Formats: sequence, C-alpha cells, structure tokens
Amino acid sequence: MIEAENNLTLVIKYNSNIITICEVHLNRLKPTQPEYLKFKKNYAKAFCITGNVLDIQDQSIKAIDYYLKALKILKEIDDKKLSNIILNNIALNYNKQGLIQKALECNFESLKIKEELKDSLGIGYSLSNIGIIYDNIGDKQKATDYYDKSLKIREAINDKEGIAQSLICIGRIYVEKKCFLKALIYFEKSLKITELINDKRNMALSLSNIGHVYFAQGDYNNALINYNKSLIIAEHTKNKYDKAISLRDIGFVYSKQKNYSKALEYNLKSMQLMTELGYPSEIAKTAKQLSQIYKVKGDYNNSLQNYELFIQMHDSINNQETKKASIKSQLKYEYEKKAVADSVTLAEEKKLTTVKFKHEENQRYLLYGGLGLTVLFGLFMFNRFRVTQKQKNIINEQKTIVENQKQLVEEKQKEILDSIRYAKRIQQSLMPTEKFIERILNKK
Repeated sequence: MIEAENNLTLVIKYNSNIITICEVHLNRLKPTQPEYLKFKKNYAKAFCITGNVLDIQDQSIKAIDYYLKALKILKEIDDKKLSNIILNNIALNYNKQGLIQKALECNFESLKIKEELKDSLGIGYSLSNIGIIYDNIGDKQKATDYYDKSLKIREAINDKEGIAQSLICIGRIYVEKKCFLKALIYFEKSLKITELINDKRNMALSLSNIGHVYFAQGDYNNALINYNKSLIIAEHTKNKYDKAISLRDIGFVYSKQKNYSKALEYNLKSMQLMTELGYPSEIAKTAKQLSQIYKVKGDYNNSLQNYELFIQMHDSINNQETKKASIKSQLKYEYEKKAVADSVTLAEEKKLTTVKFKHEENQRYLLYGGLGLTVLFGLFMFNRFRVTQKQKNIINEQKTIVENQKQLVEEKQKEILDSIRYAKRIQQSLMPTEKFIERILNKK
C-alpha cells in the first residue's frame, strides 16, 4: 500500500515537471508552429494524469481543479475526444460532492460531444450517468427513461460491462417499486455477466443489490451473505466507496436483527470512509442510520448530532434549487440538441436548394447552349441554302446557255442540211437521168 502511494506521488511529481517544461516551450513558440500543438496537448495530458492520480487518492476537489485546467487547454485546441473523457471524470466528482447541477451540465456536454463523434459506447455511459443523477435526486421517471435508452444502445453494440451496469440501475428502480422478483431477475442477469467478464466492480454492485432485495423481503441471512461477498470484493479491489457502502449495508442488517453493537461498529467504519471521500448523499444515509442506532442505545447527544448531519447533507442535495438546476440542464441539452438538429436540417435544405438551383442553372445553360447551337445550325443551313440556291441559279443559267447553244446548233444544222438538200436537188436537176443515158447508148 505504501509502495503504491509512493508510486502515485512520483507520478504527480513527474507530471509536474512535464507541466513546467511545456509552459517554457509554449511561451517560446508561436501558435502557428507545428511544435506548439504538440506541447499544448502534452500540457493538457499532464494536468489530466495528475487529476487521475488525485482521483485515485480520493482528493476530489484537487482532482477537479486539474481536470478543469486540462479541459480548458483541450477546448482551445479543439480536442473533443480527450475533452469528453475529462468531462466524464469531472461529472463523477461533482456528483460525489453533491454538486448536481454541475454534474448534469458536464454529463450533457459530454453526451453532446459523443453524439457528434457518433461514439455509441460513450453515449451509453453518458445516458446511464445522467439516469443515475436523476435517480439520486428522486426523479425516477427520468432516471428510468435514461436507463432504458442506455441499455438499448449497449445491447446493440454488445457492451457487456455496460449492459451489466444498466441492468443494475433498472433493477434498483424495481426495488423501489417493490417489484422484488423482477428486480432480482435484473440483478442476477447482471451478476452472471460480470462473473463471465470478471468485472469486479459491477460484480460487487450486483451482489450488494441482490442483498437489498433479500433485505427488503425480510430475508436478513441471505442479505448478509450477499453484502459480505460484496465487501470482500471491495476490500480486494481497494475501492473505498464500495467498501463504505457494504459496511453500511451490513450495519443496517445488524440493526434490523437488533444487534446494535455490531450495527454501530459497521456504520462508524462506513462513516469514516464516507467522510474521507466527502460524498454528501452517502454521508446523509449513514448519518441517519447512526442517529437511529444511538437513539436506541440511549446516546441522545450523538443521535441528535448525526440527525442534524443527515438533515444538512440531505438538504444540500435535494433542495428545490438543485431540482430546478437539473431541469435547466436538461432543457439546455434538449434545446442545444434541437438547435443542432435544426441547423443540420437547415443546412440540408440549403444544400438541396443549392443543388436544385445548380440543376436549374445547368438546365438553363443547356437550354441556352441548345438554342445557340440551333441558331448556329440555322445560320449554317441558311448559308448552305444560299450557296445551294446560288449554285442552282448558276446551273440554271448554264443550262439556259447550253439549251440556247443547242438550239442554235440545231438551227445551224438544219440550215446546213437544208443547203445540202438544196444543192443535191440542183445537182440532180443538172445530171441526165438513167433512162436518158440508156437511150443515148442504145442509139449507138
């Protein structure tokens, strides 16, 4: 244990040196230089790791301080993935401290980032975390809605650890409704899954909740068996919170069995751990039990002190302002989600309109191009018509000339033939006939 603490101290010291080195380089570099972004990211990581170590050491207030420094840097460089992780850590610590409004704001901001990143695994956890907060402040209907949404997403992606967690949360709602058989089914399903994947944390929670069912039914022996199993796991994993819860549960069983000495012993151990952790809601529950035990034992002074502590812690997490703040955070998230959805819809409509205008513009260009081509084709055809008509006129003229020449030739030919015929007739008239020649020859 001492060695582990020393290692954690070394981690804090090491990261403190990294923070100093990064600050020196960031003061030297310009934001436009490639190395600037690298050092900025390492700067944020160093704060984040220190916050994680302080978280492990149950120093929530200091852890949140480091987480917030890291978150500021990451927002500057727009690193959504790491910002999302840190927001979850901050929300868990705010919730432990009873700062419900801040816890809800961080969870809704984280959920928004996960939805942008389409991180189904992360969405499932954010929905579950929001459900737990609503459950703690008594809004069971909203809690159930968020648990159901979370379970559906986790089943869709086969997130076994997440499914086990959702089953536990829904089972708790059924316990409060006194539907014990249904609650037990959910808790046993969860226990089976956690044993299969060796998830110690949720295994302890499943056993603890099975103990709650038996306790509510008056079966204190079975309740103790399951609470003790849960305590053994919490001690093995060194989880102070789970250990404190198991100790208080066991103390409550002893109270019911009227074994007040044992009950006081276990509740005092639980209160010591809860005070170290500083969780108002859990301190309130333990203080209430201690007040009742001291009253039975006749120690009215301690009974009154613990009752006053119970009222103080209870009021800090369940006042009207807290409930109003939770509603405000819910409405803010829904408004922002709707605004994003509307902006997306508007962008899509704008895109469709742009495409439509572009299509119409293209059609106009095609029409104008077609008309232009038609005009050009018309001009070309008109020009060809003119050329053809001109050629036709030339051909007609040439044909007329040829016909005239032909007629002239025919006339000349006729004149020549007529002359020949005329000459032939003259010759024929001058030449003696065959009969005349024959008569002359006969005379001789």
